[in-house]
Amino acid sequence: MQLSPMKHLFNLTLQELITELQAMGQQAYRAQQIADWVWHKGVCDFGQMSNLSPGLRDELAKTFCILTGQVVQENQSDDGVVKLLISFPDQQCVECVLIPDGRRLTACLSTQVGCAMGCVFCASGLGGLGRNLTVGEIVEQVFHLQTVCPGRISNVVFMGLGEPLANYAATVSAIRAITDPERLGISARRVTLSTIGFPELIRKLSAEDLPITLAISLHAATDQLRRELIPAASNTSIEDLIRASQDFFASRGRELTLEYLLLDEVNDSVQCAQELAQLARRLRCNVNLIRFNPVAGLNFRRPSEQAVRAFREVLVQSGVNVHIRVSRGSKVHAACGQLRRISPRP
Repeated sequence: MQLSPMKHLFNLTLQELITELQAMGQQAYRAQQIADWVWHKGVCDFGQMSNLSPGLRDELAKTFCILTGQVVQENQSDDGVVKLLISFPDQQCVECVLIPDGRRLTACLSTQVGCAMGCVFCASGLGGLGRNLTVGEIVEQVFHLQTVCPGRISNVVFMGLGEPLANYAATVSAIRAITDPERLGISARRVTLSTIGFPELIRKLSAEDLPITLAISLHAATDQLRRELIPAASNTSIEDLIRASQDFFASRGRELTLEYLLLDEVNDSVQCAQELAQLARRLRCNVNLIRFNPVAGLNFRRPSEQAVRAFREVLVQSGVNVHIRVSRGSKVHAACGQLRRISPRP
């Protein structure tokens, strides 16, 4: 695997950049100049940083890289969603998505090349896991998406390729870069991390000073069904997951989200809704119901509108705060469960 030997600028805090520049014989204030160009103005070419000398620009370009990935395919849906396929120097690819919704502009990021979780309804794991993404590779997706964005990105969701907690260190460092006021400066309260749920890692995340929203990809309310749908959950019980989620809420008082993908005649019955309601009432949470989005090669079906409404009504009558997520970008395979390592043509 041939990765760039240069240091990725997005891996560095402002203080770390100061240290690097001082080791090059530069004054500390140069770091603030560079940070202003990159993080605040979105300039990712040292050659365009006009308040730096030509010699320093050349030296920086030989020492640091900013964007290592290249957009090799762009697909735009008729509902405004844009999906980018990004290729890195080792030829590994990931997808990321821009979801505009009025003034809310959301970047959906990947944390791994592919996915090892094996969720049977999801395209992301069909090609297996290639590798983890680095901090810089995660963060630079925001910059690539910003180039196709009508305004400044306001929200970030870690719901793209990969399981964020399976790439824990890089994901947490990327969140810090995204939310650091000296770097990208997006409010942590506008960042959501979606995970199938590893109790020990959720508790570890609870100890981080990051007031983000945690979304648990539940998709079933019994261990037996959940393990059929999510093979990687075979060593985790829903009870352990609920307790870890309670700990996460206690650590910061932030409501959680339970994500539940509805599959026709698999997990969309009234009984399934009743079981989900019992779990949801144990948490301070919102439930997001997601209709299955078609994936080539998978035989699941989208539930009927009648089944979706009946499922929702059970939750509402049980006092659960529930929303039906509107699928966006499905025509370009950018909706929930459709992202993969190589973009299929729409």
